[in-house]
Amino acid sequence: VQLQASGGGLVQTGGSLRLSCAASGRSLSSYSMGWFHQAPGKEREFVADITWTLGRTYYEDSVKGRFTISRDNVKRTVYLQMNSLKPEDTAVYFCAARRNTVLIIRTPQSFDSWGQGTQVTVSS
Repeated sequence: VQLQASGGGLVQTGGSLRLSCAASGRSLSSYSMGWFHQAPGKEREFVADITWTLGRTYYEDSVKGRFTISRDNVKRTVYLQMNSLKPEDTAVYFCAARRNTVLIIRTPQSFDSWGQGTQVTVSS
């Protein structure tokens, strides 16, 4: 699966951004798609993911109620709508994909395919 992320930018605290990740290649029916972020000097961290077929979602605690992950089956695109942004959300955001798994861990190592990062900067 090849992934192409877009949609980052500069926004003020409390603002919104929507990230997009277009997928190409094999069928996504057995995949989950996710978003991670990586702040300067920090490790890459899980943000949210969604199973492609059933649309089941999972969020990291700090973004619950602010971020929404969704997918468009026709466009083969996954979105991350980010509202009420905070300066601590500033990071490079990466989309990722992995085959559906019984694993409950959501580490970068557990995802197989990655898109390039897109910078999100939230000014205070």
